[in-house]
Amino acid sequence: MEKATKSMLREMAERYETADFINGDPSWFMHQVTGNGNQETIAFLASVLSYGRRDLFLPKIQQFLDWSGNEPLRWVLDGAYRDNVPDDTRSFYRLYNNHMMRALLDALHDILSDNGSIGGFIRQRTPEHRAVEALEVLSQFFYSRGIKGMVPSPHSSVAKRPCMFLRWMVRDGSPVDLGLWADFIDKRTLFIPMDTHVLQEARAIGLIGGKTASWNTVVRLTEALREVFPDDPVRGDFALFGYGVNKDK
Repeated sequence: MEKATKSMLREMAERYETADFINGDPSWFMHQVTGNGNQETIAFLASVLSYGRRDLFLPKIQQFLDWSGNEPLRWVLDGAYRDNVPDDTRSFYRLYNNHMMRALLDALHDILSDNGSIGGFIRQRTPEHRAVEALEVLSQFFYSRGIKGMVPSPHSSVAKRPCMFLRWMVRDGSPVDLGLWADFIDKRTLFIPMDTHVLQEARAIGLIGGKTASWNTVVRLTEALREVFPDDPVRGDFALFGYGVNKDK
């Protein structure tokens, strides 16, 4: 990678990884509650719903805070979500109907009841402290409960939303990401959350080739960003965002 490209990416990351980044971003919700358990819980639910148009999914995430009175952990543990999300086939958000969301919340309830927190669940099942373990554990658990597509698996998909959730939970020293799991998942093992925008910007810079997004593409882009941010490759997420904002300037 050319020196100028590395310099530009570092500059963009420095400029855009600020507290202002959370405005209009789904990460905003985890900064509206207090306590690690509340932050984990709303961050996970926000990651599940974060696809499509922001003006449509952000209000749906806000519903969780409204229903729970900004106490999403207790809302799930007490089963209060059953009063808000009926077990029927009416639409909840886009591809998700109420039955699917209810099943997801039931599964999350069991994780929290048995482990105290999502982090407690992951900590026990990631002996190598690698992000890929956490991604696999989460996707396999929800799949085993008959929940398909809501917590996608790595290897068979780009797993953009789970990768974003892990970024929020693992990266420390950030005004955006929380770093709640920094002591048991190594941030050097995180993967870039890939969507169409990230793929387009990465191709425009020449970090990767090809037009098709796959898990292999995620791995290759993360490896490219590791050349720039060796101890924190997913900081490149902010760099690519900044590049997209500034490229026409």
